[in-house]
Amino acid sequence: MVVTRPQKTTPVFFNWIAAMMIPDNPDRFSSKTSPVEPSPDPASREAVSETSEATVQGQAEQEQDRYFMGLALEEAHSAGCLDEVPIGAVLVLNGQVLARGHNQTRWRRDPCAHAELRAIQRATQATGDLRLPGAVVYTTVEPCFMCAGALVHARVERVVWGVRDKKFGGCVSLGHVLDHPDANHQVKYTEGVRADEAADLLRTFFKSKREAARKKRSQDRS
Repeated sequence: MVVTRPQKTTPVFFNWIAAMMIPDNPDRFSSKTSPVEPSPDPASREAVSETSEATVQGQAEQEQDRYFMGLALEEAHSAGCLDEVPIGAVLVLNGQVLARGHNQTRWRRDPCAHAELRAIQRATQATGDLRLPGAVVYTTVEPCFMCAGALVHARVERVVWGVRDKKFGGCVSLGHVLDHPDANHQVKYTEGVRADEAADLLRTFFKSKREAARKKRSQDRS
């Protein structure tokens, strides 16, 4: 007669106690703690905020510069239609166009009738003041010495131009009238805004002049 010895069993209650004491995650009750990320320093948060605001302001200024330079390009086109060197300028104050101008030296027979001077003259007539603090002047070409001097005298805040004038530019090409350290007023400037369009207008104009001169020489010889 075979007798089967009953297996020794652990009471269910003790199995439950053991399960509670053995963690499923060995690190669960470890004395080691996960590193806590330090909270950003208030100065760091402020610096990040200022950087973001500066980026947004910079983008807005770039968009604004392109818009107003577009108006200056329209003035330059008007000058070209009058057989003038295609340079145009727009004077902006408090975000509004106060005056426009384009080259009229041939039409007026006046060597001083440059785009920037025409815009400055109209602006001072509109305000009744010879100073234009806070004004921004957009011109398709780097101002010459004469115009740069007038911009300093008018106390404009900033000048924006498209292309440099390597022959007579008074701002960076041949001189530094706008920001000369010894001057009684310094003018901030930005260059290169819509430069390709400004350069195309000039190239087209002078190309037509050269072609007309060649045609005239050919007619004179015949």
